Amino acid sequence: MEYARPVIPGREELFMVIEGKKTYTVADIEALPEGERAELIDGEMFMMASPMFTHQDLLRWLLVRIDRYITGKGGECQVMPAPFAVYIANDLYNYVEPDVSVICDRDKIDEKGCHGAPDWIIEIVSPSSKYMDYVRKLIMYQNTGVREYWLVDPGRRCVMVYGFERKEGPEQYSFSDKVKAGIYEEFWIDFSEYIFRDFNTNG
Repeated sequence: MEYARPVIPGREELFMVIEGKKTYTVADIEALPEGERAELIDGEMFMMASPMFTHQDLLRWLLVRIDRYITGKGGECQVMPAPFAVYIANDLYNYVEPDVSVICDRDKIDEKGCHGAPDWIIEIVSPSSKYMDYVRKLIMYQNTGVREYWLVDPGRRCVMVYGFERKEGPEQYSFSDKVKAGIYEEFWIDFSEYIFRDFNTNG
């Protein structure tokens, strides 16, 4: 089957059939050619391209700190970086690969990925993913049982924290703040320790 990929600003393109829109399923995700990645939200497929350096550097930086905390406390939760399959609604029409997934119920994990909502999800925002991360995924994560959702936005130098269990509005922090992980009693991430690389200078 041939697919038409309309030109949409950014690196995430809505997957559409030439004849018109179609509802996609997890089977379509699994049938993608090797090396191609996509996500499903309510049957809409969104292609994913290779992330930029800052995105991956932040991902590495966050992963190290979260894993160090969990390991140091002898915790049961599992932290997984993208690409990692999350069948978030346990249905055929929703599939995501969050940048960071923290899963405390090990029974949700098998060789294919996580079946159900992770406890804590972090998305690192890129210019092309703002609508997805701030709107579409926010609604999905809240509705599927994610306990806490962080939007780490290097462009705005801010972190938005949604504690869905607390049923309060989002909290906003800057990259000079310490941000508490709500699912833990005493875990803070100090974003002032992250060093942005300036690609306009040598060295």
